[in-house]
Amino acid sequence: MKKITVVFRHAPHGSASSREGLDFALLSASFEQQVTLIFVDDGVLNLLANQQPAQIGCRDYIATFKALPLYDIEQVFVCQQSLQARTLNLEHCAITVEPLEPEAITAQLQLADEVFVY
Repeated sequence: MKKITVVFRHAPHGSASSREGLDFALLSASFEQQVTLIFVDDGVLNLLANQQPAQIGCRDYIATFKALPLYDIEQVFVCQQSLQARTLNLEHCAITVEPLEPEAITAQLQLADEVFVY
């Protein structure tokens, strides 16, 4: 079993990058790969609850993050510094995530067989 880490670095709307990252993570997990998700930089915005993407003509894929446990994706991390830089905290997140400092994120990335950045 490969250890795959998917890093979300971009805001959820305006491009398909984050949606593609989520699709890739779910697909990888369905093939019994160990998948870890890490949200950094503007990627932390994917975690915000109560988004209304339909108002800007986008599809609401953010709710799909709630399906992660169904795919056995249990390691979901967020960069604590990225949250703080955007005046956010864990209470703003729609799903349960574990905050990590940048050094811990680096250590987590080193555990992966493959890292994909979206």
